[in-house]
Amino acid sequence: MGDPMTIDQQPDAATLDAAAREHLWMHFTRLSAYAESPIPVIVRGDGPYIYDSNGRRYLDGLSGLFVVQTGHGRQELADAAAKQAAELAYFPLWSYAHPKAIELADRLAEIAPGDLNRVFFTTGGSEAVESAWKLARSYFKRTGKPLKTKVLSRSIAYHGTSMGALSITGIPVLKQDFEPLVPGAFRVPNTNYYRRPDESMTPEQFGRWAADRIGEAIEFEGPDTVAAVYLEPVQNAGGCFPPPPGYFERVREICDRYDVLLVSDEVICAFGRLGEYFGSQRYGFQPDIITCAKGLTSGYVPLGAMLASERLAEPFLDGRNWFAHGITYGGHPVGSAVALANLDIFEREGLNAHVRDNSALFRSYLERLHDLPIVGDVRGDGYFFGIEMVKDKATKETFNEAESEALLRGFLSKALFDAGLYCRADDRGDPVIQLAPPLICDESHFIEMEQILRSVLTEAWARL
Repeated sequence: MGDPMTIDQQPDAATLDAAAREHLWMHFTRLSAYAESPIPVIVRGDGPYIYDSNGRRYLDGLSGLFVVQTGHGRQELADAAAKQAAELAYFPLWSYAHPKAIELADRLAEIAPGDLNRVFFTTGGSEAVESAWKLARSYFKRTGKPLKTKVLSRSIAYHGTSMGALSITGIPVLKQDFEPLVPGAFRVPNTNYYRRPDESMTPEQFGRWAADRIGEAIEFEGPDTVAAVYLEPVQNAGGCFPPPPGYFERVREICDRYDVLLVSDEVICAFGRLGEYFGSQRYGFQPDIITCAKGLTSGYVPLGAMLASERLAEPFLDGRNWFAHGITYGGHPVGSAVALANLDIFEREGLNAHVRDNSALFRSYLERLHDLPIVGDVRGDGYFFGIEMVKDKATKETFNEAESEALLRGFLSKALFDAGLYCRADDRGDPVIQLAPPLICDESHFIEMEQILRSVLTEAWARL
């Protein structure tokens, strides 16, 4: 056991690395990956850049984890946290309220689409997704449809890691170690137009086909047993699948026909990532529930939320009915205060408009990479894009498991980071690179990303 570090110490890179190896269990990480190489340690951030323990600077091309919308080092957000902690550091929302949670709920209801006026706070995305499934089941039990417990979600979609959210997640490799999971979750096709089942399909035809598979799945399971459909406005896992034209309009029709709740999982897509406060606003559809987290506080303090329609709240407003669910840190006073300050920055600096105005320019720099033989597709929206890599552009042939392992984990992830770009090289589907920089980024940062990607992807192709 090593000597513990004290607050007064300023540990150097070697000390941090040694302590991390002994005691820190990193998330979604092969611990053996750092058996013979140092663990990257990020010590500070400034705007769209992060710095490691050796003083090297990197462009944060993933906003931490789709989180740091307003950029790193915002003193205003740190001050909001300190001020609130000094006034009221903690109190639960269990039968009590506190001013910042009230103010934040009111503000979220004001900017949310339609009648999503009821805000249930969590500390993160998985908890918000879990809360939505619980609410759907509880609501239908109180409205005379107790068999409606099942949920549908899309292939390769990621919805979280708690047991219910993991059941909704459509990535088999993330589930296998923990099965059996919560029963009642079923999969439908995603909206990867690049990998559409029929090359002759137009985007509109593909959107109709994918949406109709949801209706078909509801019929297969029995409409009286399906409670909800979980969909991200732009699907994250698999590499940023935007919805085809007409897709969400058709899904809304199907949900209304079968009395199935439409849950818009916006843990990533809310708070400016697509140029609106909520991704459902970007695509013009009305969900029954929105789940969100990440960008709500720009990551300065953990906070998430489930926004529910008035209809879903009604059964719990009378008599002895209650939603038998709660989270110790849900709606934390400090998190709520930081979220309010974060939304102030959005308004003052016009970040949603900034994303809308610059999304096409961002895309254009990424699309320049189409001249590389390894780049098959560039897709996404807002400040949220994926680059799918292929072995053959003409046939769209992808890499086998061994090739993908060597390409992503054996080379790309480290090479991009070493070149000064922090982003995600992901193979939870076909191999992709994902980019979701802070919303403050401009053309100079798009140029920097394109140059680094071009250099590293060119070398990757030469290694194949």
